[in-house]
Amino acid sequence: MPNRFTIEKTGPQIEDFLDMVLDLAGFDLDFDIESGAGQFELESPDIVVKFMGPDIEYLLANKGELLLALEQLTLEHLRAASDEHSHICFDANDHRALRMEELRLSALTAAARVRQSGAPFHFSAMNSRERRIIHLALREQTDVRSESVGMAPNRQVVVVPADMKELPPPKPAPFRHPAGGGDRPGGGPPRGDRDLRGGPPGRGGDRDRRGGPPGRGGDRRGPRP
Repeated sequence: MPNRFTIEKTGPQIEDFLDMVLDLAGFDLDFDIESGAGQFELESPDIVVKFMGPDIEYLLANKGELLLALEQLTLEHLRAASDEHSHICFDANDHRALRMEELRLSALTAAARVRQSGAPFHFSAMNSRERRIIHLALREQTDVRSESVGMAPNRQVVVVPADMKELPPPKPAPFRHPAGGGDRPGGGPPRGDRDLRGGPPGRGGDRDRRGGPPGRGGDRRGPRP
């Protein structure tokens, strides 16, 4: 069955949707729509959307949260089924490519640890896209295997010896104070997550006070084939 996501057919839909969203949000960003062939080691998406421009820092803040949100919104706009999400990938400054390599190396390190100790290794909770990278990285291992355990949003990958019959349960999610604190007792933002609290005035969450230059939709479009 031929893939329904192609640059010729899907590219203009992605382009029009992102032009609208980025203009409404006031972001000063451009993007190119490219073939995904050969761009990543473990994944082979049909389409890669690469962003660039003065406001790229906002896409990459908080571990690329906004970049992933734009990708998810676009997939929803295209009415892509969950098993089709890997066919389209958004990236900026090679953030996703570097993250995939980080996950691949982490998976191999976890496999070596399980091989040596015989004990399961749990990764922190991840989204389905990142769990898939772990599984792909270990798919050719014969003495260990990876499985997903738990329910979203605390669904995790666990690496176990290949002959282990019963999977261990997921590790409990980090404690979050009901008063809106972080993942440590007593509330407050989690350590190391300063960007969740906002930065100095005029950056991150305060950008909407400044707005972005209007009418950049026509300048940001990627090349049509």
